[in-house]
Amino acid sequence: MSTIDAFFLEQVARMHAFSYFTNKYFVALGIIVISIVAAFVLLAVFSLYLKRIASKTETIIDDLIFDKTKKPLFFLILVYGLKLALIDLGWNGLTSKVVGSLLAITFVFILLRVSDIIIESWGQTFAKKTDTKLDDVLLPLFHKIGKVVFTIVSLMWVLHIWEINITPYLAGVGISGIVLGLALQDSLKNILGGINLMMDKTYQIGDKIKLESGEVGKIHDIGLRTTKLVTYDNEVVYIPNGYLANSRVSNFTHPDTKVRGKVEFMVGYGLDVEKVKHLIHNTIVKNIKELAKGKDVTVQFYEMGDFGLKFRVFFWVEHWDKEAAVKMEITELVYNTLNKAKIEIPYPTQVVHVRR
Repeated sequence: MSTIDAFFLEQVARMHAFSYFTNKYFVALGIIVISIVAAFVLLAVFSLYLKRIASKTETIIDDLIFDKTKKPLFFLILVYGLKLALIDLGWNGLTSKVVGSLLAITFVFILLRVSDIIIESWGQTFAKKTDTKLDDVLLPLFHKIGKVVFTIVSLMWVLHIWEINITPYLAGVGISGIVLGLALQDSLKNILGGINLMMDKTYQIGDKIKLESGEVGKIHDIGLRTTKLVTYDNEVVYIPNGYLANSRVSNFTHPDTKVRGKVEFMVGYGLDVEKVKHLIHNTIVKNIKELAKGKDVTVQFYEMGDFGLKFRVFFWVEHWDKEAAVKMEITELVYNTLNKAKIEIPYPTQVVHVRR
């Protein structure tokens, strides 16, 4: 018997001391009537006073707690009064255990309501401070975890009321937890990886990334377990978040949308290098409109190859989404410019000497 039960039963014993309360059934009925009155008084206090006080505070947590818990508390007081009446009557058998089970379940249900309100309020506050989808993913997860935890607590409490030894069950739950943790190791790794990606804002929807395995595409969705990548062939690649969190991934969107592209070409030996560089540079600057402002075009002579002199053009565009189109445009422009200037574009050749 708990300390609270002992206190109230002591008051009931004092009631028995009076001649008017010698009948135990009359006392039990009085306990039930008092509990009903106390329950309605509680509803009145919640509705008339506490709700008004809560409406004046800045936070809405107290309003939600008062609104969501007043009816379960009303039922809790009724059940507790019934429990005291049964104990006073000496009915400690099946009926008392059933009422005790209802009392335990009601109390745990109230705690679950309060925890849900706190989680929801935290989620709304967190959502206002961040632009990520983390609150959309974590809130349902926390609600489900809370329900599982409180369900287990209420189940253990009910088993204790029915005088069932819960030690073997606790040991079984511990072993099951270890086995389940090992079985879900990869899934948990992916879930934690997804939470880390969202909290760190490593990637956002619409970002262009290149995986360590070579796939390039846009982030379509970041889920709790996987991230969806749409390639330029319109294929959806599902990537485990654990892989993304622990691999090297190139993000073309950060620190900004500007990106540098490269076009390579080759001319024949014997040509003036500076003349080629100047010609290609001026032609690109005059004809390509999508170049990034403040970024110059660079033409480099970087190698004397087997078949000719190798050059490369570095250029910048304002948005990574235009890089492929600009690269094709510059490639075509370089080819036409070299042809128009009668500059040789070499191709692989071999000289064969025939010995007579």
